[in-house]
Amino acid sequence: MKETKLTLAAAALNQTPMDWAGNLQHIQTAIQEAKRQNAHILLLPELCITGYGCEDLFLSPWVSEEAFGKLLEVKEWCDGITVAVGLPVFLNKQVYNTACVIKNKEIIGFTAKQFLASDGVHYEPRWFAPWPANEVQEFEMRGQKYQIGDIVYEEQGVKYAFEICEDAWRPNRPAERHMAKGVQLILNPSASHFALSKTDVRYRLVVDASKKYQCAYMYANLLGNEAGKMIYDGEVLIAQNGKLIRRNDLLCFKDVDLEYAEVCFSANPEIAEVIEYLPPIDENKELIAALSLALFDYMRKSRSRGFVLSLSGGADSSLCAVAVAEMVRRGVESIGLQAFLEKALFFTEEEMAELAQLPKEAARKAIVGKLLTCAYQGTVNSSDDTYTSAKELADSIGATFYNWTIDEEVQGYTSKVEHALGRQLTWQQDDVTLQNIQARVRAPAIWMLANIKYALLLATSNRSEASVGYATMDGDTAGSISPIAGIDKAFIRQFLIWAQQELGYIGLQYVNNLQPSAELRPQEQTQTDEKDLMPYEVLNQIERLAFYDRYAPEEVYAILLEQQKGTPEQLKAWITKFYTMWSRNQWKRERYAPAFHLDDYNVDPRSWLRFPILSGGFKAELEKLQQQ
Repeated sequence: MKETKLTLAAAALNQTPMDWAGNLQHIQTAIQEAKRQNAHILLLPELCITGYGCEDLFLSPWVSEEAFGKLLEVKEWCDGITVAVGLPVFLNKQVYNTACVIKNKEIIGFTAKQFLASDGVHYEPRWFAPWPANEVQEFEMRGQKYQIGDIVYEEQGVKYAFEICEDAWRPNRPAERHMAKGVQLILNPSASHFALSKTDVRYRLVVDASKKYQCAYMYANLLGNEAGKMIYDGEVLIAQNGKLIRRNDLLCFKDVDLEYAEVCFSANPEIAEVIEYLPPIDENKELIAALSLALFDYMRKSRSRGFVLSLSGGADSSLCAVAVAEMVRRGVESIGLQAFLEKALFFTEEEMAELAQLPKEAARKAIVGKLLTCAYQGTVNSSDDTYTSAKELADSIGATFYNWTIDEEVQGYTSKVEHALGRQLTWQQDDVTLQNIQARVRAPAIWMLANIKYALLLATSNRSEASVGYATMDGDTAGSISPIAGIDKAFIRQFLIWAQQELGYIGLQYVNNLQPSAELRPQEQTQTDEKDLMPYEVLNQIERLAFYDRYAPEEVYAILLEQQKGTPEQLKAWITKFYTMWSRNQWKRERYAPAFHLDDYNVDPRSWLRFPILSGGFKAELEKLQQQ
């Protein structure tokens, strides 16, 4: 075959469900940039016209109708270029997830997704119908007829076809059939959610496919916190014959992140530019990049004016505070001070001008002061150590910091109930009650601050606590968003040490020297989380074995015993405690504030792990365990 060179471009887009104007603006920007680079083909992410996270709105026919109208607007921007853009198509009372190919202002066809994601966080079969392999149909829309289905397209003699996200993750993927049809280029528009280390799997998926099928492969993912819980890393990959040609920096704060490369198509293509080495993944860097971008998008898309945090001086609230500080640092580095402030939506022209005059570090701290308000709400059971930890961290990052005590309010509620019952409440008889009232009394004042500032209240629960219900509903779980509820406590603790050493957050030195404690019992009882529960390392292993690997309680016991994680009696006690507390506290997990999906699994019943509120509580299984 004769040699053909095509300039291929792919763009990550930060879209929002049903934000028609914003989504189209990003699409137009990407098309304009691709034209400036003289691109022949531009690939845009999955369902980028509507946004991927429309959920049950996809079932409303008017949404697909509206999306088609927007497609016709996009079509008019595509003079002199071929663009692949994603949208839902309503056909024969079914909704299809499609990539539409527009060439020089003409719609060439629609490729419909064949495999629908239904595991983990995915519920695609609820909204979409799968398209049969090798089938092509014709449909009419607004007086015009179009091709839809498993189509092979052509650009300057180069044949290309699609795998849409999940299509590429299946053994009998469309690429297996494409090659027999002479396809030399595969385009993959995706909405592949972020999880720690997932980018490595995705990279291998693309590069290995380009080698196995001896083709060029171009991939474009969504970017940012699109709809609230899922985060997208905006990965763009271009590979050919097993060699990576182009890859972008992930999790940036841009609205549009475009990469392009000239690719040669011939019998023996010469690949001019190759990325030979990818650095190993650092999950600490990944976590803070995803968390900070997710917070920024959540803030601006909810039109909130920053964050409020009950800063206890413990690990969880400290991570929330650092995440906001990193949001500012990374955001300004990614898109510049002016663009960051403009995207935040609520800074005045005068404020922006003042901040622009400050030195870099001073400007960053001043912005954090505007965006993050913290309060330490102490009791007689609080220690000087946690106050120092909270105050020093807030001061070091520039957050606004308040300090007050809540003993008067706690005593007020306690006295009322004691009067009603006709007896005193004691730690021997009323331990949980006396702990919980302290946590609950903290909620009203911190909510007041959030209301006054039109800000998001950050809840501080982590995944380990969520698993066993080690949290007070309407207390430390109170909040608009629970950003770290997808991360386990052991990971959080090692992350904070890393953040102190590698990111320079010296204010973390105080929390990193403390044992995690709720500080709800009298100080002489030296309460710690692990004393109340079990070692966090063991708790996290039980959780993962039980609900990610899906082992029965006795199988979990056998695995941990083999790993020598404790004596037989210790392990039986810990496993029994875990399953008992897990079953008892599903109602709490149903009520947590929205949380980000950050790991390869989570315990959120609205996005990953469903469990009955009422159950047998593993009674028979735990009795069987005791007989081991």
